Amino acid sequence: MSNLSEQLGKRISEIRKARGIKQAELAELIDIEATNLSKIERGIHLPKIDKIYKITKALNIEVRDLFDFGHIKTKDELLKDINDILNCSSVEETRFFYKILISYKEMK
Repeated sequence: MSNLSEQLGKRISEIRKARGIKQAELAELIDIEATNLSKIERGIHLPKIDKIYKITKALNIEVRDLFDFGHIKTKDELLKDINDILNCSSVEETRFFYKILISYKEMK
């Protein structure tokens, strides 16, 4: 993701969902229409500073948490990072990672 509004929107959506809050609920808490929150979360609109403060208060987070984009990566970026980790791992570590992935897949 390249632009700020897209990254911020994705982050708001991510935190909202992690908190178990529906989009309509958050919209009501920050006093905007659900359609406008949807536009923010999709990166179409960048919220003004007063809405950013309301969002952080409603989600019970700090402003800096909204701008923590380090973990937002594409699938290709994630696969590259995983391959880099595996390439630097010992055989035992690689087996351990494999077991974790297989266990996770079997749980689904």
